[in-house]
Amino acid sequence: MSELALTEEPVPQAEELVSPQYMILPPFDELACEDEIPMETEQHKLQMELLIDSLRLWLDNMPNGYVGGNMFVHYLTPNGHKAFKGPDILVVLDVPKGIRDSWVVWKEGKGPEVVIELLSKSTATPDKNDKKTVYQNQLFVKNYFWFDPKKPVDFAGFILQHGIYQPLSPDERGRLISQTLGLALARWNGIYKNANTTWLRWETLEGVLLPTPEEAERQRAERLAKQLRSLGIEPEEI
Repeated sequence: MSELALTEEPVPQAEELVSPQYMILPPFDELACEDEIPMETEQHKLQMELLIDSLRLWLDNMPNGYVGGNMFVHYLTPNGHKAFKGPDILVVLDVPKGIRDSWVVWKEGKGPEVVIELLSKSTATPDKNDKKTVYQNQLFVKNYFWFDPKKPVDFAGFILQHGIYQPLSPDERGRLISQTLGLALARWNGIYKNANTTWLRWETLEGVLLPTPEEAERQRAERLAKQLRSLGIEPEEI
């Protein structure tokens, strides 16, 4: 995706991004919400779905919150120019649920609080440098993570402290913790959508995987079958 160059001017605080001085802007429907660049591989696409779908189920238990992916985040530079980045996965808490074509910071009133980039040969350098700088200095993303589905060893996370990203150290299980969400990101070896490989997955701090919709439905069916058997009823009799 083409992006505007960074400026050397002072970086605004998060609340300044939605101040009146930035309000003379074009209609939201004139902002880009897609491009013609495809996902790198099917594995990248599946990895994105795995992280988004399981976190969306988790957010369903909350009154608000948003998770999306492969979409533009539109923001304003310190001199008031419009710019954008296209994170693979973004999470925002305390915002209304609903579908967005893109995330417009000055419309929503805040930017993403967690961003995950899925690395590839063509994106690893900008993800680790240019995008990381923008997430730190202009979007103030609290937790930034990257993961390479093809090389799972390339997995890192950062927390924004006093305006600077500090590396996160893996816990005793090799996970990286998002303090913002109160969840862990863990490398998991298993089968998802008929593909057996190493996936990045959300876990509770206690080590319970956040289920996909399919896993959640299977778990629900298993609980129901167990309850029926406790009553002396075989599920197939229903």
